[in-house]
Amino acid sequence: MHLLAFDTSTDALSVAVMRSTPTCPLYWQHQGAGGAAASGSLIAAILDLLRQADLRLQDLDAICFGSGPGSFTGLRTACSVAQGLAYGAGVPVLPVPSLLALAQTARAAHAPLARYGCVSALLDARMDEVYAASYTFTGDVWSTVQAPCLLAPEQVAAWAWSADMALVAAMPWTGGLGAQQGQPKETGLISDQDPAPSWAGLQLPQARSASAPWRAWAGNVFGIYSERLAAPAGLICCNVQPQAMAILQVAPALIKAGACVPPEQALPLYVRDKVAKTTGERALEKAAKADQAQSQGAMALVVPSALATPLLPALPSAQANAAPLTHLPIAPSQSATAHPSASHAPTPGT
Repeated sequence: MHLLAFDTSTDALSVAVMRSTPTCPLYWQHQGAGGAAASGSLIAAILDLLRQADLRLQDLDAICFGSGPGSFTGLRTACSVAQGLAYGAGVPVLPVPSLLALAQTARAAHAPLARYGCVSALLDARMDEVYAASYTFTGDVWSTVQAPCLLAPEQVAAWAWSADMALVAAMPWTGGLGAQQGQPKETGLISDQDPAPSWAGLQLPQARSASAPWRAWAGNVFGIYSERLAAPAGLICCNVQPQAMAILQVAPALIKAGACVPPEQALPLYVRDKVAKTTGERALEKAAKADQAQSQGAMALVVPSALATPLLPALPSAQANAAPLTHLPIAPSQSATAHPSASHAPTPGT
């Protein structure tokens, strides 16, 4: 199976190509700047990787792209390029949710041996919000527990708790609610010797082996909303972004399940229609801030007469009439305190 994949849903551009061989698949990948820069470099990166892999667009079994949610500009860029190339080459398109690609990126990087597990994928949605989705995996098959949605950072913990509760009956390795309450360590990677964390009563061993399930939050939100997310102690938090290589890893199972569509049916996955405040909303917000600043300034000028004291000693009338006073220094109060102001060589697949 020959596949092309790319994702431009974040501020990073990721492109990858898979070429099947009689022994094992070979991969080529490219990383670059996303955002507005992706529209000028994506097609050039695709053609360069295809040249290195000795493939034509017509040789591809599918063109895969990260469909979102994510940057509106990035999603439109990826979708339009996928549609255009697929139309010209006569190949189908595979839209892959960017949050699913994010979950697979975390799994491949941090738990490649795990055969079961669940990942809550979190992407910065700007405007003080987070894109979120929960997925489980059994072998190479991923299932959606909670579809992509938009949350405030403070809502993520309760949302993820609901996802874990849905897993109790669905996953064979949970065994129901944990009877024993583990004593988790601080948030981070956990070794085989560490006690299993208890997340909302669900006992999920975190050993990094093929037989133990794996539980994690993954995304690019931890440095931005770290305290507001309130991640449970002991939970693995993977700081990653969606990668085209991850799309290639989940693509075969999705293609087998019939997820490919004709080019005209390949659309971005939008979770939020509103991407900016209106002119009226910005004006109201600016006026509110100005009113607040003016009110604070007025309060600072109002001093009760009983507490008012002259900043300078009164001058005798004779001296006052003799000459004006200029440049008289004011001694600070004793109570005052000072305030300090790409491309890579082919690598064998597994």
